[in-house]
Amino acid sequence: MTTPETDVAEQPEEQSRERPEARLERAVRAAEQALIEFEIAVETFRVEVENFSRLHHQKLGPMYTRLDELEALIAEATATRTGDPEDRRKADEARARVMPMPGVEELFHGWMDGDGLFPEAAAMLTEQSVRPPQRVRPSDEARKLYRELVRKSHPDLAQDDEERGRRDEFIARVNAAYGRGDEVLLRELAEEWAAGPVPPERQPTESEELYARLEWLSQRKELLAAVAQELEESAIGAMLRMAPEDPDTLLDEIAEQLLAQVAEREAELERLNAS
Repeated sequence: MTTPETDVAEQPEEQSRERPEARLERAVRAAEQALIEFEIAVETFRVEVENFSRLHHQKLGPMYTRLDELEALIAEATATRTGDPEDRRKADEARARVMPMPGVEELFHGWMDGDGLFPEAAAMLTEQSVRPPQRVRPSDEARKLYRELVRKSHPDLAQDDEERGRRDEFIARVNAAYGRGDEVLLRELAEEWAAGPVPPERQPTESEELYARLEWLSQRKELLAAVAQELEESAIGAMLRMAPEDPDTLLDEIAEQLLAQVAEREAELERLNAS
């Protein structure tokens, strides 16, 4: 019969029998779970920022465009009145901000579109042929090396799955070299096969693997933290943080401010044209 005293006495002994890696395993599992939650939070915020940015552009974009147009008209009217070269320079700059950019394809005369350079353009810039060169006919020596390598390393000669995998990988390299007629590489492959398989590297201990996993998790967390900081410090992210629970109301408030600015600029332009 055991007593509470004997139970207490046995607990330290049971804990002492715990594998040294057990606590490390628990730390890794906890870090993995924390990282998953952090990734979910960062991805959620990224989606929220993208959605808010889209709404911001749809709702407020026309107002910003109207403000830019009014600024250009005011600057042009001022330059016309004063004739000052500096005012004309400011007017030209204001108008340049309003003018739409030409289409990418039109601007680059068919060299590129929204997805990047066309293959022909990339080939001209890199001095590469648009079409891949035709394969050369392998030399007699290359054919001889190829046949010998295939006979020696054919996967059907494998005694187990691991050996078959090694032979499959090697044959793929042999075929690629033969397809290019690369006699030098075929000779190197023949020497490699003659040398035999590379001896396996020392396998890391369980503790080493766990520590390596913890280090990777830490690096991943730092990367996510940098992404989160970039999102938070962006203009849209900063706006979203001002009203995370009700971003629509924030957009309405900004829209009212922009409408007031539009009205002010329109009144100013009217005064300039009337005078």
